Amino acid sequence: MAEIIQRDGTWTFDGETLRLVPGRDKNVSLLRKTLGELAVPLGALAGIAFEQGKKSGRLRLRLRDGADPLLQATGGKLGEAADPYQLSVDSDRYGVAEYVVDEVRNALLIEQVPTAPCDSYLLPGPSVPLSVSAGDGTASFDGETVRLEWNWKTEEAKSASGTRTLALSEVAAVEWHPSAGLENGYLRFTVRHAPTKAPPKYDPNSVELWGFKKDPLMALVAAAVQARLPHPAAASAEPSEAAPALAATPAPAPATPAEDDHDALLRRLRELGELHRTGILTDEEFAAAKQAVLKRL
Repeated sequence: MAEIIQRDGTWTFDGETLRLVPGRDKNVSLLRKTLGELAVPLGALAGIAFEQGKKSGRLRLRLRDGADPLLQATGGKLGEAADPYQLSVDSDRYGVAEYVVDEVRNALLIEQVPTAPCDSYLLPGPSVPLSVSAGDGTASFDGETVRLEWNWKTEEAKSASGTRTLALSEVAAVEWHPSAGLENGYLRFTVRHAPTKAPPKYDPNSVELWGFKKDPLMALVAAAVQARLPHPAAASAEPSEAAPALAATPAPAPATPAEDDHDALLRRLRELGELHRTGILTDEEFAAAKQAVLKRL
């Protein structure tokens, strides 16, 4: 078990799951507090890093593309303070942070977790029902229906049609974009068979955002919807022309679980030895990883 406790939050790793709990400090972002605890499976991770500074450092997680609907919906536009996959670390806890990094990296090596994009979401996204008021409206989602309600600041051309209700089956895509400089942000729903180039200010399927405190919470609505839409990998997947021929070829008899595990562990030992010889793994990293594999033989 590896754990680091900071005012910014607590990260705990048990070898299979990294649990991220936001802190209660006043400087912790509203998005992270609202999102709550995240349980990130090892298979969703592409890497982890720790950056030292003079007064404080920062732990950063890198998730595999397509693993998290929140990152998918926001497209990497979440600010550093709102990013739940970062943790501010006090200088007197640098050693603990480095230990957490070592433990996660060793587990990624031993389990041979791929860094390739995922073909399905490995995190569930924010829980529903969910309702957020920001900018020129309120966006609500109950798992099946999106509801957009307007306030007195909404452009009349958009509010004239009244409350907008979209069934999940009508939504082709969802996107959240923060405001930046003089450019306003938005939460936009792309409706099937009804594309539009109207700016968010006039688009009845968008909430315009002006850079206030609750704007990032609209990203949670986007993520909750994204989690229930077809995964992006599914849209790009095409049936293989070789599939019929492959289906006609008899499959080799599978190895027994014991044989398969034993052979895989022996291969892993050889791989670790090669990584050590080439200098990719330090002596300490190699010894820790080798010991973990030997325990499973």
